[in-house]
Amino acid sequence: MSAATTHRLALPLRVERAVIRAFARLPEPLIARLGRNAPVNSDGERLSPEIAVALSVLNRIPGGDFSDHSVERARAMLTDEAVVFADVHPPFAVEEDLVIPGPAGPIPATRYRAGTDSKGLVVYFHGGGWVLGSRLSTDSAVRFIAREAGVDVLSVDYRLAPEHPFPAAIEDALAAWDFAVERAPGWGLDPHRIVVAGDSAGGNISAVLARQLRGRDVVPVLQVLLFPVTDLSTKHPSYREFHDGFFLTEKHMDWYRERYLADPSDALDPRASPLLEPDLTGLPPAFVAVAGFDPLRDEGIAYARRLEEAGVPTTLAREGSLIHAFINVTGVSPAAREATTRIARAIEAAVG
Repeated sequence: MSAATTHRLALPLRVERAVIRAFARLPEPLIARLGRNAPVNSDGERLSPEIAVALSVLNRIPGGDFSDHSVERARAMLTDEAVVFADVHPPFAVEEDLVIPGPAGPIPATRYRAGTDSKGLVVYFHGGGWVLGSRLSTDSAVRFIAREAGVDVLSVDYRLAPEHPFPAAIEDALAAWDFAVERAPGWGLDPHRIVVAGDSAGGNISAVLARQLRGRDVVPVLQVLLFPVTDLSTKHPSYREFHDGFFLTEKHMDWYRERYLADPSDALDPRASPLLEPDLTGLPPAFVAVAGFDPLRDEGIAYARRLEEAGVPTTLAREGSLIHAFINVTGVSPAAREATTRIARAIEAAVG
């Protein structure tokens, strides 16, 4: 068993997980009735009822806001939350813990392969605002992608802030890419069929990495940017509409930004805010997914439009009924499962 799957929940959290899984098995008409008052955003999109019910519970948990705690405690809270909501997957053919040589030391990673064959490789960077998150917090999501797309996934534990502020994560991402290209043939994979992908902060890292690789002999066949952070220099209108109550909040983003950027002026650096990059021509094709109830929605849409204007083949998947980090709740939400399946199909098509 991979080190990324070993985490024991305290008893109350095990009970919470059991309740959540029981909820997921309720008939859809009953869930729809429970969530009949689900909010509608300014574009007329209605939040999925199962997400609305889950949020109504999560928003009432005392002390549940990680940004009120220390970084160490916040990391533990995110890990617990990820395991509570994790999907259930059958055993994988490959769950291999690896060490990537990094610019400042070893970078832990795990390679996943669901079956005996694989069509390609995804180098994946987890979310968590560059401060939280790990291979464990994204374990369920990358397993889903590996299984549904029929690919290997290399999940990377890049350095986190505030211990390692910007641009440490970007430096580690480049080392991970070089490692993947070098190792792919030994895994029976074509290095020209590698996708770079990530969610939230990981989407930011993936976008920056795709630009840094421009002009190389081996570049990503696709960049998959899931509800990405693309602009730390300002707050787009969706920050106002979804500032609180929809899992990721404006307060959380402020907390992340303060810890990731040792110098606030770094927000103007395109390696932190890829939307500010003046030249996006010549980049790999992109699949950008945004959620309808997410403070980051508008900057994700803006980046997809910039890519299109630069002539980059771009698919914008607007998942209007979902919230930030929906790839982590595929075991609870049919809408999230359908949206994440679309992501997997885009990856499958790119490598196939």
